[in-house]
Amino acid sequence: MLIGLCGGICAGKRTVANYLVQHHGFTHLYLRQDTENADILKALTINGHTKQNSDVSSRTLPDQPTAIEDQSTFRNSEELLDFVTKRWRERWVTTDIHTESILDKLLRRPFFILVSIDAPVSIRWKRFQERLQRTHSSSESLTLEEFLLKSDEHLYNPNSGLLPLISRATVRLLNTSSDLAHLYATLGKLDLTNEDRLRPSWDQYFMQLASLAAHRSNCMKRRVGCVLVREKRVISTGYNGTPRGLKNCGEGGCPRCNEGQGSGVGLGTCLCIHAEENALLEAGRERIREGAILYCDTCPCLTCSIKIAQVGISEVVYSQGYSMDTETAAVFKEAGVHLRQFVPPPNGMIHLEKQSLY
Repeated sequence: MLIGLCGGICAGKRTVANYLVQHHGFTHLYLRQDTENADILKALTINGHTKQNSDVSSRTLPDQPTAIEDQSTFRNSEELLDFVTKRWRERWVTTDIHTESILDKLLRRPFFILVSIDAPVSIRWKRFQERLQRTHSSSESLTLEEFLLKSDEHLYNPNSGLLPLISRATVRLLNTSSDLAHLYATLGKLDLTNEDRLRPSWDQYFMQLASLAAHRSNCMKRRVGCVLVREKRVISTGYNGTPRGLKNCGEGGCPRCNEGQGSGVGLGTCLCIHAEENALLEAGRERIREGAILYCDTCPCLTCSIKIAQVGISEVVYSQGYSMDTETAAVFKEAGVHLRQFVPPPNGMIHLEKQSLY
């Protein structure tokens, strides 16, 4: 596994890297600084590793490489990638992803994941000042305005800014923590080393297909997608909307949905077919057979649950709850259909302070 870390100045990239090294057996790998960008954040380069939750730019090395670091420092991304590819079963981390071209090369490997770390600029400025005080350095001192300009250059420069990389991160951490022990405990709960983020489990794979199908929905009330699976092979997919030949719900085809009636109200007048119904109709009874699993991004309603039980579905997996979950669960229990909710590892934007509450 190779984890790449990127983010704003003093956001906490190296702190997170140190956490992975100290607590999960990762080895830190380095790329030599691009000479054309070497002066962008030169004023922010501070020698030495510290134990506090602060960080300098990922585009400048904190020290001259020691003998040990030299063995983990590479002239270019091709060398680094070749090294890790031959050792992909081990754990590696780097904070030196400078450009999208480097990121594109790394993303081709199934063992790589990009994680961004960010924090409000007021917090990053405070961390920068605290680091200067700890190192008793005056040569790197900057005014707040100079720091903001450097931060904007680091993120938004049209040729070398890191914002395009940050926007492509699988996991985006918002690090407002001021205490190292608190940050490490929170990262432990997050489980950054979960390899389901690299290669989705079967549950996650089929649920993502269901979510993709939901994007084809034309129902104005709710997007829902469904995938019907047997022996880990897709039998059919479905999404909700008006039947073939009728005007799409999104074009006014279903008066009930377009009037915005509440959940469970006016169902007898609704012209939209549910995603589960579409998947079942597409598959047919003969293709479903015993052992079939239905993946749906929303828990089936009571009407769909009766039809699911009738065709012999063995298991239903869903991600989001609905207003009839209790009634649906009762039907499935009596019919012998296993119902469970799938919760994937957290991705996207994650506020570490909120994460620590759970």
